[in-house]
Formats: sequence, C-alpha cells, structure tokens
Amino acid sequence: MSRLIAIRRNRMRLAASSLCAVALCVTAANQMIETELLRIGPPPLAAAEDVSTVVLDRNGKLLRPFTTKQGRWRLPVEHTDVDQRYLKLLFAFEDNRFYGHGGVDPLAMMRAGGQFLWYGRIVSGASTLTMQAARLLDQRHERSASGKWHQILRAIQLERRLGKNQILDLYLRLAPFGGNVEGVRAASLAYFGKEPQRLSLGQAALLVALPQSPEARRPDRKGNKALIARNRVLSRALGAGIIGEAAFRRAINEALPTRRIAFPKLAPHLSESELVSVTERKTHKLTIDRALQEALEPLAKRHARALGARLSAAILVVDHQSGEVLAHVGSGDYFDGERFGGIDMVNAIRSPGSTLKPVIYGMAFDAGMAHPETFIEDRPTRFGAYRPKNFDDDFRGTVTIREALARSLNIPAVKVLDRIGPGHFLGALSKAGVATVLPANTEPSLAVALGGVGVTLRDLTGLFATVARGGKTIAISHRLQRDESRTAALQSRRLLSDHATYYLMDILRDAPPPPNARTGQIAFKTGTSYGYRDAWAIGFDGRHTIGVWVGRPDMTSTPGLLGRTAAAPILFDAFARIGLRRAPFRAAPHEVIKVASGADLPPPLKRFNKDLHQDVGRRYIERPVAISFPPDRSEVAVEDEGAIVLKADGGVLPLTWLVDGAPVGISRDRRRLFWRPDGNGFAKVSVIDAKGRVDRVTVRLTAN
Repeated sequence: MSRLIAIRRNRMRLAASSLCAVALCVTAANQMIETELLRIGPPPLAAAEDVSTVVLDRNGKLLRPFTTKQGRWRLPVEHTDVDQRYLKLLFAFEDNRFYGHGGVDPLAMMRAGGQFLWYGRIVSGASTLTMQAARLLDQRHERSASGKWHQILRAIQLERRLGKNQILDLYLRLAPFGGNVEGVRAASLAYFGKEPQRLSLGQAALLVALPQSPEARRPDRKGNKALIARNRVLSRALGAGIIGEAAFRRAINEALPTRRIAFPKLAPHLSESELVSVTERKTHKLTIDRALQEALEPLAKRHARALGARLSAAILVVDHQSGEVLAHVGSGDYFDGERFGGIDMVNAIRSPGSTLKPVIYGMAFDAGMAHPETFIEDRPTRFGAYRPKNFDDDFRGTVTIREALARSLNIPAVKVLDRIGPGHFLGALSKAGVATVLPANTEPSLAVALGGVGVTLRDLTGLFATVARGGKTIAISHRLQRDESRTAALQSRRLLSDHATYYLMDILRDAPPPPNARTGQIAFKTGTSYGYRDAWAIGFDGRHTIGVWVGRPDMTSTPGLLGRTAAAPILFDAFARIGLRRAPFRAAPHEVIKVASGADLPPPLKRFNKDLHQDVGRRYIERPVAISFPPDRSEVAVEDEGAIVLKADGGVLPLTWLVDGAPVGISRDRRRLFWRPDGNGFAKVSVIDAKGRVDRVTVRLTAN
C-alpha cells in the first residue's frame, strides 16, 4: 500500500514538474515573442493608405481612377464592396478558420508539418490571411524560416491592433493580381470591366486563385495556368459543400478574360482639374451623373467627327434647381490630339455670337421699354461709326420683339442694347456670376450684342440657368462640397424679373427645332460667332439647362459652321438622353401682360422708340414714377362695390396702370386712377409712365 502511495506521489511530482516546465517554456516563448515584437517595430499600416486617387459620381460610382505614385492600380476597397460568394471561396481556399484564430492557425501548421514529413515536400501551406496581409504590408516575400517567423510576428501585431474585418480589408486592398494591378477591386475592373459587388462564380474563383502566383497565372498572358488554378478553387469549394454540382459545372465552363480592360476615364477634363485643385484628397465625389456622362461623351465624339476634321464639341448639363453639374464633356474626344481633345472647351473663353440677345431683351422687358409684342424697326441703322447688319444681309422692316429674337435679328438687338448701355449690361452679367472678357484696350461697345466679348460655355450655361430659374442667379458647381458663402451670395441676387424671363421662355420655346425634333419641348437659343469659329446652342426645360459648343479649339474658321445646324442637333440629342427626367416649364407669373397683339398694349409699349427711352445705366433727368398709394405690402379695406384710388408721383404722363399684369386704365392728365377690384386677396399693382419707367407694389385686399 505504501508503495502505491509512493508511486502516485512520484507521478504527481513528475506531472507538476512537467507543468512547471511547460509553463516556463510558454513564459519564455511569450517573453521571446514580446521581445521580437519590440525588435521589428510596429506594422507599417501607413503603406496600406497609399491607394489610387479616385473620382466618383454623385452616387459613388467610379468615374476615373489614377495610379499611385509607384504606378500601381490600387483602388480603395472594403469587404462590404465585394460579392459575398467571392469571400466564401476565399475563406474556403485560403483560411477557413480566419475568424477563429489569432493570426496564426496552429491546426494548419500541424497539418502542413505532418504533410511535409509524410510526403517529403510541401503539400499545403499554413499561411493565414492575416499572415498574407502582413507579408503584403512589409513587401517581403521570403520563403525562408526567418521570413515565415517575421510574418507570424506581424500577424500577431495586426490581430492585436485591428479587427478581423479591417485585416480582411488590408488583404483585399493589397493582394497582387498581375502586373501593376493590386487589390480585388482593381483586378475586377481590369479583367472583367466591372466593380466586384456582383461577380459570377467563375470570376470570383479566378480572383481567389490569382494572388497565389499572380504573374504565372495572369489570364491575359497565361490562360491555361489561370484556368487550372481557377478550377482548383472551384473543386475545393465543391468538396467543402460551398457550391453545388450544377453551379460547379456552369462555373468551369465560363470563359476566361484574354486581355486587360482599360480603367474608366469618364469626365477626364473635370477629373484632372479636380486633382490639380485638391491634391491632398484621395477620394473626390462630384455631382456628375455617370449614366448621363457615359451617354453624352460618345454623342459629342460622333457629332464632332461627322461635322469635319479637327472640329471638337463640348456639352455641359446643369440641374438649375440645385446648380449641380450633371455632365461635363470637355471635348469630342479626350485622346484625339488632332482635335486638341485635351483642351477643356467648357472652360475656354470664346465669342458667344448671338446667345446673349435673350438677356438684352429681358433687361428691356424689366425696364418697361418693351414687351414681346412691341414693334421695332429692322432697317439699316448707323450707331456712330458702327453699322451692324443681319447675318443674311437682309432687313425685315417692322417686326415685333418676339420675331426679332426668334429670328435672331441683329439690328433690333443692337438698338435695344444701345438704350440699355453696354457697360450696364456687362455689369449686370458680372453681378450674376458671368465673367466676360473684352479685347485688349477696349471699352464695352454695342458689338457685345453680336458676340464682341469673351465668355465660357460654363458661364453661358449658368446664365441661361438663371433665365430658367425666373431670373434668380445660382452658383453652378461640380462639387458636392460647395462653397456655401459664394452660393448664398449668388442665390440672393436677381438678374431679371420673373415676368421678363417668362417672356423669354415663351419666345425661345417656339424657336424652330432641328429636323425630326419637336417644337416646344425646350426653350433654346443658337449662336454663331464672327468668322464661323464658334457654334452654340443653349437650352432649358423646367429643370435642366444644357449648353453645347462646336468649333475648332485652335480658333480656326470653319466656313458654314452654324449654331442651328452644328450645335442645335447635339442639344436636342442631349435632352433626349435625359429622358424621363425632363421637367415641364413653369407657369406664367401674375405680372405677365397677356395681349393678342401689339395694338392692345399700353401706349409706351406699342413701339420701341429711342426718343421715349433713356439709358437705364444713367440717371433719369425727370423724377422716376413711383406709386404713392397704396404703399407696398400694405393691407387695404375694400367696401362693397367700392373703388380704390391708385396714386403715383413723378414720371411723364400718361400713366398706364396694371393689376396682376392686366391693364386697368390710363391716367392722361392726372397721376391717379380709381380702380374697382373684383375680389379680395393679394394684388400686384404696376404703373408705367410715358418713358417706359415702371414701379410696382404688392397689396392685400380685405373686405371691410
């Protein structure tokens, strides 16, 4: 009995000694590991931040990526951006216990060691995804024992510092796929031409197989080896029960890509300018709509080539409700050197031809000088030494303002600008955010009406967006993060009144469209600069404003190049690509004077007469007309069947009175009128004197 007790005590002492020895070994190993971790320093996580700069559209879709400084395609990507079937295949093939180990998988190591001893060669590796991410971070591809030990240490560091999904993101971003392609997102774009969110089973398997030996398995160079590697991944997935037999058969019959696909280069001019202006940011999100951009770039290219050699075209699409740029096509073909495709013609300064005429007439409407049905003379006229003539060298005699604008007659537009004043006109454009450039050492002149000033397609489109918005200016921008101070400053200004812009819209929507296009769908104006150097077409509907330019970037003349034949078809085709997003025009405001003909207009508006108007940029000699009663924004009690007296001060008789845009009477010898309202509510009262000067008030009528 005593002997049995002694044996048990010896065994217990041996077991305790063994446990102590194991504990000492574990402690020593831990101390060694901690010492080694201190020796190698922290993991170079900053290396993973060196990713390609990407430009995205408004919905986060890729417009254009750029290589890193080292010339690599390494796009930012996270595990949530990748097809889940790819991740399942990846775990099954590379690390099926990824979420269960601490960076090193002991079971995998024992399996790999046993296989090596049994077969005398390496049958399977023990490298985990964490160890592979560590190797990619360090850019050390040593297959020696010291190299593996370094990977193990780095893997331990990564597991301590990062979560599992963050480690997975590192692998997805850094894994090599052949050539200068790194990361699963870049690989999916390079080999399949699409983002990795939706992959076929065969595509997912290929992306799992490539990083193990990226150069030897490149499908664009080593198709047979790529096929074998892909099918091996699929076989492993079948054996693990991840996919079924039918899915396996379909996947192995998928064709492999045989070439690399070019990365997208949408909105190239805008993308490059964004990189130059904001260099510190890796991700640039623009207001561009990728689908619309993709539709308009080939449209510009096709039209430019059809029009002739060395011609280019530019298109800008703006949502004038928000000021956001939805498409920016800077040239007909960015890569066409003969057409100077690298020049961004959206921002090039060119002559606008007659595209400024609508704003000239709009300012005349606001100044009380004219109405669309006002008569004006289209006859040979001299303005000092300046003698403008129409494009066709013909004259129409007496025409309405509506007809003059619709036909883009030159002499009436110059007459109206002469009354407004070129300096005053350009000053108003400047306040609206339109930068104009005059020839060197010149002052504003009447030639501005016919294109004698420089302006960009961007600013010209913004100007028409202002007209589309009822005269309220807006800052157009291609950045989702906008300069709010500039935006607020512009949105608080008004270039034209609501009723003046409605008149313009009403005229321009009836302009004759190109062949096979419908009238009335958009309001637009065309223009051709002197010498046939620039062809323009700018138009809008209820929500979108589109500007089109056609010409040679080197400013060479192209005889026969006209806005209505070269640019207008592109404009209508561009609106057709907006499709269901088209919006109806706004309703007529109350200030609009609706008449059947010019004969029904108040006397000052029947005929444009230079003797009845003064330059609106100068001070009037007489005291301007002003409504003295009722005061603006006042409340007036109305007796049953009673009348309200309307009074004015200043101005030249006779005075024409209007309520909500409709004439209610004329004061010929006195500055007052009795008006009998037909109901209660708000009313807009206007008065126009004999020189066309206007004053307006808004009052609220209530029952007494």
